[in-house]
Formats: sequence, C-alpha cells, structure tokens
Amino acid sequence: MSQKLVIDPVTRVEGHGKVTIHLDENNKVKDAFFHIVEFRGFERFIQGHPYWEAPVLVQRLCGICPVSHHLAAAKAIDQIVGLDPEDLSLPAQKIRKLLHLGQVFQSHALHFFYLASPDLLFGFDADPLKRNVVGVAMEYPALAKKGILMRKFGQEIIKLVAGKRIHGISATPGGVHKKITVKERNYFLDNKELPSVDTMINWSVEILELIKEYHQKNKELLDSFAAYPSGHLGLVNKENGFLELYDGYLRATDAEGKITLNDIRNEEYDQFFYEGVEKWSYLKFPYLKHLGREKGWNRVGPLARINICEGIETPLAERERLEFKAITAGKINNMTMYTHWARLIEILYCAEMMKNLLEDDNILSNDLVRKGERRSEGVGIIEAPRGTLIHHYEVDEKDRITRCNLIVSTTHNNEPMNQAVRWVANNEISGKPKVTEAMMNQVEVAIRAYDPCLSCATHALGQMPLEVLLYDNEGNIIDEKRT
Repeated sequence: MSQKLVIDPVTRVEGHGKVTIHLDENNKVKDAFFHIVEFRGFERFIQGHPYWEAPVLVQRLCGICPVSHHLAAAKAIDQIVGLDPEDLSLPAQKIRKLLHLGQVFQSHALHFFYLASPDLLFGFDADPLKRNVVGVAMEYPALAKKGILMRKFGQEIIKLVAGKRIHGISATPGGVHKKITVKERNYFLDNKELPSVDTMINWSVEILELIKEYHQKNKELLDSFAAYPSGHLGLVNKENGFLELYDGYLRATDAEGKITLNDIRNEEYDQFFYEGVEKWSYLKFPYLKHLGREKGWNRVGPLARINICEGIETPLAERERLEFKAITAGKINNMTMYTHWARLIEILYCAEMMKNLLEDDNILSNDLVRKGERRSEGVGIIEAPRGTLIHHYEVDEKDRITRCNLIVSTTHNNEPMNQAVRWVANNEISGKPKVTEAMMNQVEVAIRAYDPCLSCATHALGQMPLEVLLYDNEGNIIDEKRT
C-alpha cells in the first residue's frame, strides 16, 4: 500500500512550510514536495499607496530581514525620483551600506548559531530534545555567547542607522534621513559595553576555523549530502566582478561555471526572468527565459555569491574565499552543505566592511539627499542575507503605486530546495524498511542550509484558492470543495 510521509511544520526556519514524500508499496519514493502553505498579499495591497511609503510598508513582510526590503524598495523609489544608485551622495550610499552590512551580519549569525549549528555540532541523528539552540548553549556556552553577541552587534548597527533594531526607518527618496555622529560611530569602535568591531572580525575568523575543522572531519558526508548541479545567481561589483551585497550587476552561471546571465543592469531583469507556478505551493519558481523552466533555475545566497564573484575586496575574507575555492580547484561548488561555510565567509566580509565604513568620515557628513527628474518606474535589487531580492514598482501621475512585483531570495531558491528534498528522499529514505526521525530530519537539514524566509517569499498569481477537505474517522477524504 502506498503511503505519504509529512513533515509539518518544517522547523528552525522562518515562516510556515511542510514537506510531503510519496512512497509506493515497496517504500520507494515516487515524488517529494516542499510546500509553502502561508499566503502574503503585499504585491496587491501596496497598490494605491504613495510611492514614498513603499520602503516603510514592505518592511512588514518580515521581522528577520526588514532592512533588506527597506533598502531594495528605497533603491527602486530612488529611480522613481530620478536617481540611479551612483547618483546618491557618497555619505548616503555609505550609510545605507553600513545599515545593510549590519543586517546581513546579524541575520547570518542568527542562522548559523541558532538554527544550523545544532545539526552540525550534535549530528543529524541527535536527540531532538538536544538538537536546538538551548542544547548548544548548555554544551557550548562560549560559542553560544559569541553567537548572541555577534547578532547583537549587527542589530545595534541597524539601530544606529535606522533608529530601531526592527522596522526602523533610514532611507528616504534620494538618500537617508540622518547622518551619524562621532559619538555614535565611536560606540562601535571602542566601547566597553559592546564588543568592538575588531572583536567581531576576530570572532568571525574563529568561527571560520570551526567550520573548516568540521568539514575536514566530515568531508565525505558534506561533499555528497544534497549535492546536485544547479545554476547560481547574484550581484557582482560593476567595476571588477567582486562580491557585492548592496548594488551591482546581475550575473548567473550554470553548474560548470559557464556564464548564463552576463552582468545585466538591475532595470533589465524582467527581460530575462519568468516566474513559474505550481498548484501545490504559493511560492513561485523563477527561471531564466532563454534557458527555460527545466534548466533556467538558480540557487541564490552565500554559496551562489561566492561561486560567481571574482574576488572579495577585504583581505581576510578574500583569503578565506581562495581557500574555499581551492576545495573544488576553482570550479563551481554545487554542494549544498558548503553553504554554511560560504555564509561565514560573508560574516567576516561584513565585519571588515563595517570597520572600514565606521572609520570613514564620510558617514559623518550632512550631504544626505539628492533630487532628480521624476520617472514612472523603478527597480531595486539587493543581496539580502538569503540571496538576490528584487523590488519593482510602477506609479501613476498622482504618485500612486499601480504595480508591484517582488522576487524574494527564497523564491529563487524554491526549485533548489525542492531538489534538495528530492535528493534526501531518494538517497536516504527510498526503499528503507523503516523511516526514522533522523531520516526525516535530514530533509530539514537540507532545507535549512538555504535559510529560507518563507513568509517573505509567498505571493500568488490570480485568485487565492480556498480548499476544504472532509475526512472520515479513518483518514479517508469523503468530500472536498475548492474555489
């Protein structure tokens, strides 16, 4: 008799999702799906609002990465007031970048220490009662404390620039609201109440040594687990192709490293992307038009960014990137579990860049806002912690938003995550006489590597369906209604 395995909800991720694995009478996997079951309507209900409200409204998509939505929307609104990213004043650009770096730093720390480390430190098959952040704090108190303080540092950077740690406001059309004072700046450079930015750099290096030691001890597992070929997409620096988180050109490669999207401008994105839909998920499936649905999907996020970039401008992170690339002899890395290592390289990069910006007197300037000639459309693309984030707005002559399209990082990663679920189902569960909790946790381990933000990513095309199923006492469907 065939059966269906269900993980509901998927744990240690942001938002609500479930996995279903369908087995035949021989316990062989027939198919597996990662369902996103919550619905958000931001693209629709933002319509009719004045365009300058967008950077504030879209933050409410998420409490984990509101800064990313705030800045992506702000970059789009800058274009509506006639300014491309390079047209903003240097102080405004640097203050926004500092805000963004604080966001990426704290989000990466949250994911690694709170969500991913229990699996890495205790093993995929550890007791679920231990395999959580409390277990980490009990057994590795020094590591847990560093993780807490690293996240706090990033949140304090956000508070410095935006006024609050969550849902603060910094960006305004054409710039930022306020400069940074000398006292505010020095709080992060040398303050006994908070570990300094130099301490953040040192701790980031230490955590990288930890992950490298882990990879050495578990190389065979990590090289094979949920490893599959894919495309890789992200922003690169416009001048040198280096790692870029705030503003750059879109670049994509295939699984072998061949360029499939060659450094296009942000506002050209809709010429190259389609979004597919499936009836079993509210999350769409973006792909490159010229490659088609089957071959055109891409991973985004830390692993993709390290794969596609040609270098990192900060010295310590560049040293780590070269060591990371040496693992695959400079070729594209398609091994999902290496995402954690890539994420920690980015943590180090953020720490180094925050130090550079905090020591830059430009952030103390009053030259904060510029104006340009009004346009009717704007596109803002940024590298959120989880990957490439796209905000696209159209406005009418009365300054009202008439169209909004969001392609969120986790949306790009929808197909890759489904591929990961199928890999685990086929390689770890299929044909086994008994399905254990440890096997099912491996499905979640593969998903968690992507650090999905499911509530950010969900929106639907057309009418939101309503489905009502009526079951009898034996679990059989006896009636159903759909609208």
